[in-house]
Amino acid sequence: RPVRVLLRRAADRAWLATQNVAFADGDLSDPASLAAACDGVTTVYHAAARVGDWGPWEDFVRVSIDGTRHLIDAAIAARVRRFVHVSSISAYGHRNGVGLVLDETAPLGRNVYRWSYYTRAKVEAEHIVWDRHRAGKIEVSVIRPSWIYGPRDRTTIGRIVNLIRRGRQRLLGDGDNRLNTVYAGNVAECCILAADSPRAAGEAYNASHDGVITQRQYVNLIAQTLGCQPVTAQVPYGAAYRVAFVLECFGHLFHTSKPPMITRYGVWLMGRRSFFECTKAREQLGWQPTVTYEVGVPATVRWFLEKERGAGVEADVAATQSLPATAGAAR
Repeated sequence: RPVRVLLRRAADRAWLATQNVAFADGDLSDPASLAAACDGVTTVYHAAARVGDWGPWEDFVRVSIDGTRHLIDAAIAARVRRFVHVSSISAYGHRNGVGLVLDETAPLGRNVYRWSYYTRAKVEAEHIVWDRHRAGKIEVSVIRPSWIYGPRDRTTIGRIVNLIRRGRQRLLGDGDNRLNTVYAGNVAECCILAADSPRAAGEAYNASHDGVITQRQYVNLIAQTLGCQPVTAQVPYGAAYRVAFVLECFGHLFHTSKPPMITRYGVWLMGRRSFFECTKAREQLGWQPTVTYEVGVPATVRWFLEKERGAGVEADVAATQSLPATAGAAR
């Protein structure tokens, strides 16, 4: 039985149409459409959210919070067996500190920046999901990815590529901090393992890295793929953080729709010294990321360059056929 994918009517279906999936027209703000999408399925993978570090709070509420509530209630009404909720390690809050390593036992929502609407919404969405599970209404598994990259990423890869090509990319700090970044297809594998594991009911799992890679190594793997010189210029983390705060204040004061050049969330994402570990997923689910940075990063860059040239050619990595590329899925 094919995976059923929830899509808004205006969504681009070109790539998904090649993946042997069934389409369900709907919207997270339309409960009636969600009821039809959930009818007859056994597992719902909820990966839809308002993504980004800028935008009005009302958008995050409508999509990430209210949308999660609508979807899980529709799943309950349809007697879905397992609800796999894709959250984020940012739901832990913006924790930082040299040598700080966090796992799934860490509390949610600590040290959340003002205006960090993405993080706030992720915390609230998790509370909704856990409330339904604790009430015995549905089995829930929560996956907390870190910064996801891969082909069809329209959020971050373009920014980094363009900065590197213009010679404006900077390392935050010395660049030797470990990054929490993970390939989209690897996250999809973790979601499927959790959905199929009886042990994963009522559990949360970090899917937070594909191995050890530093900020410097990650950025320069992109630069190498582009044929550009390695990035060596540095900006102190604290200075970047303070500049980001000023730019955020300016943006909110003047109600700008365009995001600032940098935000505190972006600085934290790239330059933090804390690290989120995923030992639990490896031990309990047997999750082993199958796409390495050496394969996934060049594939992502090549996809972006092809898209930029208008060729419409997908990157040549089989594992790009993954659920997180969709707004949501059920099977």
